Formats: sequence, structure tokens, C-alpha cells
Amino acid sequence: MSQLKPGVYRHFKGNLYRLITVARHSETLEEMVVYQALYGEGGYWVRPVSMWNEIVEKEDYTGPRFVWVGENL
Repeated sequence: MSQLKPGVYRHFKGNLYRLITVARHSETLEEMVVYQALYGEGGYWVRPVSMWNEIVEKEDYTGPRFVWVGENL
């Protein structure tokens, strides 16, 4: 399983999210990040670990999609 740390991460666009856990897709066994938005309605989401960890290349930014900022905020 992935070694991602639970805690708060900043998305490259600026919003904060709490990584709750890493789970596996029941059919493909792909690792998925289970996370919660720390703004708005605080919805829960899933995203493949491969996407969570990828490097984003935009006109004004090149770097990780999510950056760990701490255990709690």
C-alpha cells in the first residue's frame, strides 16, 4: 500500500484537503485516496493514488498536485 501520510494537504490551486486513508478499488485493486475538502460543504472524494502523487504542468505552475502541510490545522 502507498506510504501517503494522513493529514492536511494543499492542492496546487490553493484549497486544503484532509487525506483520511488509502483504500483499494474492489475490482481493480487500484489504490485510491479517500479525502475530504476542508472548505465549502466539506465533501468526501476519492482519487487514484497515481493522480494524487502526479506532477502538474501548467503555464504558471509545475510541481506536485498535493503537498502535505501537517497533521491538523
